[in-house]
Amino acid sequence: MWAEALRNMPRVSRDQWDGLDLVSRWLVSTRAAALIMSVISAAIGGILALRAGVSRLWLWPLVCFGLVMAHGTNNLINDLVDFRRGVDRANYFRDLYGPQPLERGYLSESRHRVYVLVTGLLALGSGVVLGLLTGPLTWVLLGAGAFFLLFYTWPLKYVALGELSLLIVWGPLMIGGTYAVLTGAWSWLAVVAGLPFALSVSATLVGKHLDKREMDREKLILTLPVVIGDAASRILVMVMIALQFGVLLLLVALRYFSPLMLLPFLSLAFLFKSVVPMFRHPRPAARPEGYPETAWPLWFVASTFVFSRRFGAWYLLALVADTGLRAISSAVGWSLFR
Repeated sequence: MWAEALRNMPRVSRDQWDGLDLVSRWLVSTRAAALIMSVISAAIGGILALRAGVSRLWLWPLVCFGLVMAHGTNNLINDLVDFRRGVDRANYFRDLYGPQPLERGYLSESRHRVYVLVTGLLALGSGVVLGLLTGPLTWVLLGAGAFFLLFYTWPLKYVALGELSLLIVWGPLMIGGTYAVLTGAWSWLAVVAGLPFALSVSATLVGKHLDKREMDREKLILTLPVVIGDAASRILVMVMIALQFGVLLLLVALRYFSPLMLLPFLSLAFLFKSVVPMFRHPRPAARPEGYPETAWPLWFVASTFVFSRRFGAWYLLALVADTGLRAISSAVGWSLFR
């Protein structure tokens, strides 16, 4: 179950839940498959810091752990707030693609609060230790992260600011913040270098909100797709994905990156095969014939999530190769970078 929960959003019956160990229950409750996004963001920030000659890379595991715990805490708070507000009742989208333990009665509200408290304290503890070790900039980042963690679910998501919040969190805060904590200095170039992946994650969220647009509109949850409509949202996702590749091209042209950073373009094959065809049309009202029953009702978010993970994997591989080439070029005096 640990491996399954890290790959997918497993659909767990009550009998299966009762037989799970504590870690498996936590992984299911926090939607652990999405937590991999935080690991990738921390890895990007760490490698960018390594390129800059960071002297405190030993802090990276704690940074990564803290970000993952913060992400898990946000997911737990999201379920708790939506449960308390009655959002997840009557077959709401969240409980269709994976079990909402509170709504299904797998977890009592008091036990769920324990999950939130323990996970949140682990995240906070990591941030406090990092702040004590590294100084004022980390405290600022910790405060900004806490704001989005606590207020994303409500009110930000309810007033069409959830998608922008995610872009800020996965770009400047996670990637730029990891770089800043490890190097001791803020770098807007590092933030820009992390934008391709941040845009990828944000596009996935827009896809998710597109999938549940009608449900959200009925419940007065004004996500961006509810506000701007279906067609505009589908166009927005395609624009965001195009910007991912545009930023990469720009950084290569400016010689901040070597041409090795074009490796993520290999993910275009999946993009044009699976993502673009789906976004050309509105979401079908019922599961199309041949579409995996285990994936439905996920539609737009299913394809963008897979694309985001593939793009992220290629991005990380390219970044490692680019960083290695940078080190070699510096050692032998090549002029491959600005």
